[in-house]
Amino acid sequence: MDKSEIIKELRKSTGMNRKEFCDYFQIPYRTVSEWERDGRHAPDYVIRLLEYYIFTEGLNDSKNPKLYGKADSY
Repeated sequence: MDKSEIIKELRKSTGMNRKEFCDYFQIPYRTVSEWERDGRHAPDYVIRLLEYYIFTEGLNDSKNPKLYGKADSY
């Protein structure tokens, strides 16, 4: 799975639309849009931090807590 797909899946796992996700995590809308469209790549550490926060805080409504492959190691 490429980074743009991981970002999309993380966002979708929260049940938030892009604007809500950006507001909640205080990430500029254009930045997340570029990440999801694969115009720019999110740094690995940002993806890991988002994944960690989403799953440890129970923001996910997904059944798969291992999108990026690091959730087990927390």
